[in-house]
Amino acid sequence: MLLLLVVLLMFINWGLEAVKWQYLMRNIQMVSFGKAFKAIFAGQAFAFNTVNNVGEYFGRMFFLDEGNRLRSISLTMVGSLSQLIVTFVMGIVGLFYMRWFMLDAASIKLHGLSLFWLQGLTVILIAVTIVLLLLYYALAWCIKVVEKIPFVSKYIYLIQKIEELHSKQLTKILLLSFIRYVVFVIQYLLLLNIFSVNGSAISFLWLVCVKFLVLAVIPSIAMAELGLRGEIGVQLFGLLSNNLIGIIFTTVGIWIINRMLPAVIGALLILSVRIFKNR
Repeated sequence: MLLLLVVLLMFINWGLEAVKWQYLMRNIQMVSFGKAFKAIFAGQAFAFNTVNNVGEYFGRMFFLDEGNRLRSISLTMVGSLSQLIVTFVMGIVGLFYMRWFMLDAASIKLHGLSLFWLQGLTVILIAVTIVLLLLYYALAWCIKVVEKIPFVSKYIYLIQKIEELHSKQLTKILLLSFIRYVVFVIQYLLLLNIFSVNGSAISFLWLVCVKFLVLAVIPSIAMAELGLRGEIGVQLFGLLSNNLIGIIFTTVGIWIINRMLPAVIGALLILSVRIFKNR
């Protein structure tokens, strides 16, 4: 039953992303929730073989009108930026939790970490997050500045719709990203429970946030990132549990449910669209 719940949460997770994308797309084209949901899965099919999910922007284009496809990229990037900001903020809180409640100076040294570098990395991440947050809420101003660059002006129609996103809309998008992030974390905690990776739920919660932060920072391809996810999981969750098999199974399970299964569904949707068009 818990495993079925994790799969159900996968659909809720991508459903929230569909709502977010639908909300962003209304600036260029009204899209039904059903169409947005299909577009999200199609994006995952394209993202599966590209670095840091770059391909998802192109996969979603299949479900938009011809004249709006390129213009959708910049708005989709706004949604990705909001998700990245949430990942950074929660990951930084997780790093603070690790440092003050899980690791002392001796254990940091034991795990081959340096207190100086750990604190330095945290400061850098905080600075980057502040810059991203300021940039996020100043997108309209940034577009106005870019419009004045001569060689960019003829392509400005591709990003001009970002100017119409006001602070309330951006905050709503950020909130949807946060709710989606919470769903991600719940999925992970459920799978850790399924595979008997025992420990403090609060500690696991913040370790999951740190893992998401690491995955966001390191460039990777979904098809080849399973080994990386497994190694990060073992290093982090190994601080609380010796059940390495359970940790690896959790990592594989999350990868299959959240990455491979949506990519397969998306590939089938794209195939059905192409077949329908050929008829």
